[in-house]
Amino acid sequence: MNAVYRRSIATRELSFRAIGDSELKAFTIRISEPYLLDPAEVDYPITEGTAGCTVSFDGLPERDQSVTGADTFQALELGLVAAQGALRRLRKKYDFYWEGDSYFDD
Repeated sequence: MNAVYRRSIATRELSFRAIGDSELKAFTIRISEPYLLDPAEVDYPITEGTAGCTVSFDGLPERDQSVTGADTFQALELGLVAAQGALRRLRKKYDFYWEGDSYFDD
């Protein structure tokens, strides 16, 4: 799919520190507004109404993630799940903080 700027509809400001590093840095998780997918822009079959959204990590050296759902509601729902899942996976590389406290309880 072409890289297109999509308006963010949800953001969260967090901080991170690479494991073994002392420098704390800020970053923002962004979830784009859901958008309808164009069958010509994807290399897999879709039905009418199939939608996507993008999860990005501005300030964190990680790639954006595209999420696809059956409709715009599911795309947004899966975007939220993908953002949380990505942070959990990235805990192997980073410690995360929200408003000065550890982002995860465990």
